[in-house]
Amino acid sequence: MKIGLSTACLYLKQYTEDAIATIKSLGAETAEIFLGTFYEYRPEFAQKFAPRAEGLEINSVHTFTNNFEPMLFNRSRRVRGDGYYWLDQLMRSAQIFGCKNYSFHGITRKSADQPSNFDLFAETLSAAAEFCSGYGVRLCLENVFWSTYNRPGVFTEIKNRAGSLWGVFDIKQARRSGYPYAMYIEEMAGSISHVHLSDVRENGKMCLPGRGVYDFAEILKRLKGAGFDGNVLIEVYPEDYDDISELKVSLEFLKEIAYKI
Repeated sequence: MKIGLSTACLYLKQYTEDAIATIKSLGAETAEIFLGTFYEYRPEFAQKFAPRAEGLEINSVHTFTNNFEPMLFNRSRRVRGDGYYWLDQLMRSAQIFGCKNYSFHGITRKSADQPSNFDLFAETLSAAAEFCSGYGVRLCLENVFWSTYNRPGVFTEIKNRAGSLWGVFDIKQARRSGYPYAMYIEEMAGSISHVHLSDVRENGKMCLPGRGVYDFAEILKRLKGAGFDGNVLIEVYPEDYDDISELKVSLEFLKEIAYKI
């Protein structure tokens, strides 16, 4: 179990290519690259970017919310074609970065009780996952309270139809969904590719791991008990801390817990 950082932690503070250099300097063991624009999805950007990440394991790529992923679910062949154009660009970039995972959100859900077209979800994810596998990358569905996997049970329904499915466990998204985080870990047991961790203060404000109320020894033990031995990425936002040096403190905090477990 390696502990790392997402470049999302430095969004708007540093450009992505500068953020990865910062993450290396902080002593992260691995990283997720948050690509925030269509410009950054292109292999041409990755080729310029990759040298700055040399020596750091890139666990995964992550795109900006709904830039193109919802297009993959569209019934229009032309719309899907545009979606797959950008997915192809992203996968070519992932190959350049040498990463094996893609943190995927999908479509926007208006509410948790919105009807779910699981047949469409499974069909879309199966096709997209097969496309990604051609580049040696796993498509990994993240639990996101406003998106495809917005509540416990969705992952199971899709996996039953798709045959196989990888997932990303995100603790802040579990909290925002209103369901206990343990329900997501239990549902994705044996299929968790990687993890996004953050903490929360008693007032509900998100913060870096080690600054809030979560028991991370318990969280990592639950993950291990669910068969997880992948990478853990700290994913907070710039407003959740003051100084970049705090990221290093949080990294070391989680590394120590992971080592003991």
